[in-house]
Amino acid sequence: MPILTQEAAGRALPRLLPVTQSFPRPRLDDPRAATQRMVSDRLAELNARSGARVAIGVGSRGIRDIVPVVQATVTACRDAGLAPCIVPAMGSHGGGTAEGQRSVLEHLGITEEAVGAPIVSSQDVTTIGVTESGIPVSFDRTALDADFIVPINRVKPHTDFAGTHESGLCKMLAIGFANHAGCSRIHQEGFPRFHEVIPEVAGLILRTLPVAFGVAIVENAYDETCLIEAIPRAAILAREAELLQIAYANMARLYFDHIDVLVVEEIGKNISGAGMDPNIIGRTAGGLLPGFDGPAIRRIVVGALTAAGYGNAIGIGEADFTTERLAGQMDRMATYANAIAAGVPESARLPIVLPTLDDAVRAALQTC
Repeated sequence: MPILTQEAAGRALPRLLPVTQSFPRPRLDDPRAATQRMVSDRLAELNARSGARVAIGVGSRGIRDIVPVVQATVTACRDAGLAPCIVPAMGSHGGGTAEGQRSVLEHLGITEEAVGAPIVSSQDVTTIGVTESGIPVSFDRTALDADFIVPINRVKPHTDFAGTHESGLCKMLAIGFANHAGCSRIHQEGFPRFHEVIPEVAGLILRTLPVAFGVAIVENAYDETCLIEAIPRAAILAREAELLQIAYANMARLYFDHIDVLVVEEIGKNISGAGMDPNIIGRTAGGLLPGFDGPAIRRIVVGALTAAGYGNAIGIGEADFTTERLAGQMDRMATYANAIAAGVPESARLPIVLPTLDDAVRAALQTC
């Protein structure tokens, strides 16, 4: 039995016209040099002994200049006589396994050969304390064995909650370094509380552990680096809140009031923690994003997964139609582990799957 009616299958698609949106485009000319200079300055302030171990936390996001930024941080550490290593700080991503998280880093270009430092991937954690509201705080054991901890992350609006601290250094400290077990526990608090939970947990970590500084990256609407700062530990909470406002000001958007069918060519964890950014499309696992002032979108079609997303199809549940190509790319175990740990099983649900992108678009048009 055919899925589409004969009329729908034979109907010509509407005429399409290319449209280019323009956004402000502040850019940092040499992210590598800027990072190495600022990190060297921060390291000089530590007066660390020669050979001190530095655990550099790197996450799963597809940050444009993550490789040169990590390379520069490693180089600055070695020039200062320190011993850096890379620690995956990505919570439950990569299927929540040590091997999977190492593979995620490799897909992002973070290899031992590329950055010049060993990658130590483990799911072992230690509980370092309990917050005032009773949340147990776990932290990666390899990072705990180091003399200093340096998180590297992009500061940007989060996909599921709003607050003074969303995606960035504080969330990496609170959830990324907590690995699968600790990440799952914090997500039990629920996204409606994350605006309180993230600074609370990060605050305990910053008071307790030897976080030397954090390298914060802000990107423009074209996913280009527009700002990098090496923020000293004492200033991380306050400065990240300020950088988040800069990130909001540089965020892209769709300049339409209404969209019948939005076709998203690819989704993936390297693009957004939610696969496709709710701040752009207005949809979350729980429905419409609160306060969203972008276009009203009737149907969303997703074509495929990014290669760098490593099979994680989180966010496909926010689509109405997809393709057999995406269904075949999907690593269900990695997707389900992430969805369950984050408390959003809806995000892993497959929508209607059709043979081709053309079929999916026709079906979306028929249901408008």
